[in-house]
Amino acid sequence: MGSSNVGVSDDSTTISDEVGGTPHDTEIDVVDSSRFQEGEKVLAFHSQQLYEAKIQKAEFQMREWRYFVHYLGWNKNWDEWVGIDRLMKLTEENIQKQQELKKKQDTDKSSKGGRGSQMKTKGSTGGRGRKRKSDVSQKDKYAPPPEKLVNIQIPSQLKKQLIDDCEFVNHLGKLVKLPRSPNVDEILKKYHDYRLKKDGVISDSVGEILSGLQCYFDKALPAMLLYKNEREQYQESIRDDASPSSIYGAEHLLRLFVKLPEILFYASIEDETLTELRQKLQDFLRFLQKNQSAFFLSMYHSAEGFDVADKK
Repeated sequence: MGSSNVGVSDDSTTISDEVGGTPHDTEIDVVDSSRFQEGEKVLAFHSQQLYEAKIQKAEFQMREWRYFVHYLGWNKNWDEWVGIDRLMKLTEENIQKQQELKKKQDTDKSSKGGRGSQMKTKGSTGGRGRKRKSDVSQKDKYAPPPEKLVNIQIPSQLKKQLIDDCEFVNHLGKLVKLPRSPNVDEILKKYHDYRLKKDGVISDSVGEILSGLQCYFDKALPAMLLYKNEREQYQESIRDDASPSSIYGAEHLLRLFVKLPEILFYASIEDETLTELRQKLQDFLRFLQKNQSAFFLSMYHSAEGFDVADKK
């Protein structure tokens, strides 16, 4: 399953990103924006299939909504914590998608089999629970302490943008059509001009922050800003030494802000400088929100055939 723990919030929320096939959890502060409730029946992705599940717990962990689900009809050893990118509402439309995925897998003779060949039914035994706990403990061991992360508040409208982005790419199989216009370089230049017009002068700190954002974006995009099913498009799009910031746009730039708290933690920035940086980044996010209709796509394209899909 591809998941870019790309998560969102009231000025906070959650997104899951999968980078290079490795899950990375990212969160944004908004405890009031959970899309699923405890006791709710949902459809959950596992091994490229959708399974009916029930949410046992919903918790706001590490600045991200996480859900503990039980797969109905399966041994409780398969219960697990998942991010929002793994869940879908239990609607007739999504049930149809579930049936289509199952049909596709059943007819794929080269398939190695899905959850049915891997999971044990009720009454069977297995050691998966112990393995999961080990995996989680190892992950938590190396995760930065939450209290040490800079608190970047993503406006609620942009959080919804992140959720829609995740839904389009991971669940609907859509992609952002490249190259984007305006691209990241152009958006940063527009913000530069905006501050110049408003303040009459550009401070050294603003110039340094914009250069830093461009640098972080170019390095972070292939490492942690792409969903698994976007990687082929990346390989085809970044050629002739073209920088990602000249090809990608606001959709992927916004994902960077989900990852920035962790990135800045490892940058060893002094507290006073970090406070000023946070204020400047918040202003930049307000600028993105103000220009949301101009900077962000209202349509994503099909990965196969490039059919246009209207954003809901």
